[in-house]
Amino acid sequence: MSRRAKLKLGLLSATIFTNMVAMTPAMAEAPVEAEAEGDSIIVTGTRRITTIMDSPINISAVSAEDMARQRIQDVRDLADFTPGLTISDTGPGTTGTVVLRGLSASDVDSSGSNYDDSVGVYLGEVPLYYDFKLLDIERVETLLGPQGTLYGLGTLAGAIRYIPNRPDVEKFEGEVHGSFYGKSHGSKPGYQMDAVINIPIAKDHIAFRSATGYYYDPGFIDYTLLIQEPGVSLPQPAGSTTISDSFRAANLTSRKDLNFEKTITTRNQLLFQVDEDFSATVTYAFQQTKTDGAQSNGAGVFGTGKYENASRYIEPVKRRAHLVSLEINANVFNIADLVATTAYTDVKSDSQGDNTDLLLDLDYDYELFPAFSSWSESHTRRKQYNQEVRLVSSHGGPFSWSIGGFYNENKYGSDYAEHIPNHPWADAATNPDYLEYVSYTRSKVTEQAIFGEGSFHITPDWQVTGGARYFKYTSTIAGAQTLPILGDPLDPRDLTPRGGDAGKNGTVWKINSSYKFTDGLMAYATYSKGYRIGGPNSVAPCPTPLPNDPDGDNINNTQLICALPNEIQFGPDSTKNIEIGIRSQLFDRKLSFSFNVFQIKWQGLQVDSATLNGIAGITVNGGGAESKGFESSFQLRPLAGLSIQGTYSYTDAKLTDDVPGIIPVNDPPGTYPSAPITLAALSGDRLPGSTKNSGSLGAAYTMPLMAGSLTANWTATYRGSVVTRLGWDRAYGDKLPSFVMHRASLSYDAGQYSVSLFANNIFDKYAVVSVSNDRSRTGLNDGVLLRYYQKAVANPRTFGVDVRFKY
Repeated sequence: MSRRAKLKLGLLSATIFTNMVAMTPAMAEAPVEAEAEGDSIIVTGTRRITTIMDSPINISAVSAEDMARQRIQDVRDLADFTPGLTISDTGPGTTGTVVLRGLSASDVDSSGSNYDDSVGVYLGEVPLYYDFKLLDIERVETLLGPQGTLYGLGTLAGAIRYIPNRPDVEKFEGEVHGSFYGKSHGSKPGYQMDAVINIPIAKDHIAFRSATGYYYDPGFIDYTLLIQEPGVSLPQPAGSTTISDSFRAANLTSRKDLNFEKTITTRNQLLFQVDEDFSATVTYAFQQTKTDGAQSNGAGVFGTGKYENASRYIEPVKRRAHLVSLEINANVFNIADLVATTAYTDVKSDSQGDNTDLLLDLDYDYELFPAFSSWSESHTRRKQYNQEVRLVSSHGGPFSWSIGGFYNENKYGSDYAEHIPNHPWADAATNPDYLEYVSYTRSKVTEQAIFGEGSFHITPDWQVTGGARYFKYTSTIAGAQTLPILGDPLDPRDLTPRGGDAGKNGTVWKINSSYKFTDGLMAYATYSKGYRIGGPNSVAPCPTPLPNDPDGDNINNTQLICALPNEIQFGPDSTKNIEIGIRSQLFDRKLSFSFNVFQIKWQGLQVDSATLNGIAGITVNGGGAESKGFESSFQLRPLAGLSIQGTYSYTDAKLTDDVPGIIPVNDPPGTYPSAPITLAALSGDRLPGSTKNSGSLGAAYTMPLMAGSLTANWTATYRGSVVTRLGWDRAYGDKLPSFVMHRASLSYDAGQYSVSLFANNIFDKYAVVSVSNDRSRTGLNDGVLLRYYQKAVANPRTFGVDVRFKY
């Protein structure tokens, strides 16, 4: 069998197995012919085809079968089955917040994020950060720890790889899938429809594969305090914290289930294969998501309930992404395999939100107008062009190697505006949109890197690997802002843009060794350095000199929101990682077990903060931290057809340095006009956003039935407590309680078709996964009750039926 044919067989075999593994590539759920030859599930996270006992790094995988059984649809669903990974599901308006091994120092946010450069996310060979639906995916691999010597996209905390099913040049095949479900606290049913088709256009040489789906989730958050007519209707009774029925009828309205999701997604691949030594694949992917509200409640303001939001405006979000890539695979003289990828990604997000509380907090006396309210609009676009070329040795022998080059150009644009509808301070004739503040920024980050690894087998069972990476980056930003309410131009582009440049270069390295004591027992150890580049903040730079700054202290007396020279850019941060682990397979592979311990030293932390002028969100550097803990998993097959699996991880992540003046709070809390101060973060403060303890325990039983098989599955997942900010207990943050969720399914599979009944969050557990702002920003401001302290909540009970047909 040729080497290419073996690769194809290995990748196909990966879809047969199921695993829930903390540190191993995967664990086999059922025996296949390959196992009889000493093989196990195949993964390619090391850039080679490896089995469970031959992968000396920390890698976990979730198979296509598990994704279908557990209804894992995007990156937000992965954390329940990947120890060391915490993901807060903040709803369809964003990708969510992803934290690996506690490496986050910023406040949690109920609105989540659309971009995170601490984690590398790959779709096949293409680096990106977007929550593409896991449709027609063979498996998902998660690599914990820095991967800068293996991957072009240098990763501080780790990498997540979506491995898609590839076009097949030999046979025509297709699949149609649909699900229909209900959701507690929602008023409508939800559904999903998708289809996959594979067409061999020219047998053995050209094939086309397409996967397309539509997702409608009905939502469950009601907006009960919406203003009927902005700037005319009163948002609340003067000085009151209660709302009567008559006031509601005269001024307010409501909308149900505004955190619904409407997503269309498609991925299309065209494969050209000359022979087993050369192929090229062109991919086009598109995804668009729409929603009208946040997945958060109003924390009880005005008596709102657990699934009710208190915002004055609906908060629509429209996100879409285009991806075009060309991947070339070639055999170079039987010495190495070449993989060359060129890709272009275009991600755009348009959103609106209730901005009233921000302007109240800035205390500009807008609330002297009883009908005052404000809404903001944000338009962002990220264009990413990258190239990655990699050579992986194939000549055999005790020494193997890989070497690659990487180029990435990331262009980002942000346009932002705040409106104060019908406010008497605005001149409707010259400012018909009642613009209060308008800004734009444009930035560009370019990164180049050379990376590689070499491995030497001292004996057949003992190997040593060393790797290194050299990189450099440059960063530029420009922008401006205007205050039309004070007579500035409506469009900040009419002003001369201001900006700045930054850049740096550096190296990271890695050393790893592993030893196989037996075919069923291996130990490994790794020391590696991680590095995350710096970049620009998305706030327009301040003019020089600042207007109305008689004291020369860089604080103006207007509403100017801008970044000072030391706030325009933020610098890089780095980690030093030590990890020791074992993995074993015992009793003729009826028991598989993995365990590892790790320690991470983190310096120059990138932390969310705020500008001195206007309190706009930025990233700054400060201090050091440490994360240490362990991760474990097991799978037991005591009886034919029965599989029991579990995972558990412990992560203790905390500061190791005092960082002065980095936590903004109101002092005293809940009183206005606000007097914001900054508190110091202290050594020993727990890092926010990740859980110390997490785990899962599940069982699946399969039995023959008629012409197919019946599988029953039950899984319980545990997420421990999460703190919402550094120094949470003295900085008016929260410690979010731990919770357990249960899910189950009953599936009949007859080969060509399957039918499943499923339920998630069976006991309808109410759980808070994140918050916005802190408790010092609550209370009455000149008689107006603030509403922007909110709680993002987990999805309630979901139950339905799933049908799949293959042909």
